[in-house]
Amino acid sequence: MATLAGCARDVDVTLPTWSTWMALLVAACTTHAPPAPSTPPASSAIPPHEPGATAIALPAPGATPIAVPGVIGPASIDYIGYEPRGNRIWVPVGNTGSVDVFDIATARFDRVDGFKSVERDTRGRKRIIGPSAVSIGEGIAYVGNRATSEVCAVDTKSLKLGQCLALAQATDGVEYVASTKEVWVTTPRDHSLTVLDASDPRLLKPKIVVKLEGESEGYGVDEIRGRFFTNLEDTDRTVVVNLKTHRVESIWKPGCGEAGPRGLTVDAVRDFVFVACTDHVQILDAGHGGALLGKLDTGAGVDNIDYLAEKALLYVAAGRAARLTIARVDDQGHFAVVATAATSDGARSVVADAQGNAYVADPGNARLLVFPLVPPKN
Repeated sequence: MATLAGCARDVDVTLPTWSTWMALLVAACTTHAPPAPSTPPASSAIPPHEPGATAIALPAPGATPIAVPGVIGPASIDYIGYEPRGNRIWVPVGNTGSVDVFDIATARFDRVDGFKSVERDTRGRKRIIGPSAVSIGEGIAYVGNRATSEVCAVDTKSLKLGQCLALAQATDGVEYVASTKEVWVTTPRDHSLTVLDASDPRLLKPKIVVKLEGESEGYGVDEIRGRFFTNLEDTDRTVVVNLKTHRVESIWKPGCGEAGPRGLTVDAVRDFVFVACTDHVQILDAGHGGALLGKLDTGAGVDNIDYLAEKALLYVAAGRAARLTIARVDDQGHFAVVATAATSDGARSVVADAQGNAYVADPGNARLLVFPLVPPKN
């Protein structure tokens, strides 16, 4: 197993310029985060985040922490997203009612304000919720807001908040489907998926509700074969829905156990579906009824995962284990770990950019942890 700094010989990537990484370091040092303590070894545990605390020890070597401006941890951050055309990371922040957009080239955040947030009691604890999910469409970013059960359109060029559509059900994950010009929303409380018409990208309209036999969690799309995938967290199932007919085609048993499946992503070319369990990832063969092909142990606290098909790399952030795992997937569906790194307690959402660099949301400290796949060259 290699560290991030040691996988250069295994992975072919094109990195941002050295000046970009210098800018990242400057940004990290000039935000509200405190100075980094002495660097721990890669195997050092990251201390758990104490409620009300504003910082913990920085991650092990390989990560650049970038504080989200104007946000004090712990923050309400769930799904984050990568925008290929703008080369940016979109970070919805519930407790500030904003979406903070990180420009990778300049290492700067821009903020989209105007989203509503509310305080609710969740499992006996007060929590402020608001925008929590994002998906990038054609010049529009679609943002789900848990506070209002809305999906809102944001112009990716001007970063202006546009029209919002209120749903009858509380929103969770959001996914734009280009081939059908639809936005699919996981609506777990109603045991359903809600499909929106995005033929006019700026003006979403209700289309259909797909009823399920459990609480939808995670999502992925195979536009080659016209299929949408989601998990049923409470019944340990993975569901296949036809994009055109909006009907359930198949129901699989991923075998995650009592805790159920969480995140999901797809390799459409090789017809693989990756299902995140709470401490590992299963790879299922979609062409053979969801048959199990392989398993990747990642540590506890897995939720949202990401896959970079161009490099056959899977990205998993385990929040309780405070660990990022990057693994290559071969044509037989076998995993080979190429990189691991320490993150922070509770960091369980990760996305990759087109070059293979990883971005992990650290809600406990209200920041984005940036991991270059290989170190910058002098």
